[in-house]
Amino acid sequence: MIAISSAMQQDAIKELLEGYSEGDFTYTFKEKQGIKLIFEVTGDSEEAAAKAKQLIKGESWGNVLYFQSAAV
Repeated sequence: MIAISSAMQQDAIKELLEGYSEGDFTYTFKEKQGIKLIFEVTGDSEEAAAKAKQLIKGESWGNVLYFQSAAV
């Protein structure tokens, strides 16, 4: 599992990660805990968290967004 902590763009983050179909990871949204979005992932959680961070930063809104991505 991974957690993405962000006060903004939560719907966009959910849509981005659940729509990701390339590579070794799949992300399934499980729950929201405050500003944390919890996702179930396939594959290694540490690598999935790093890939999620890369995907978010690759978006036009993501390179200015303050967020954290971590394995839980």
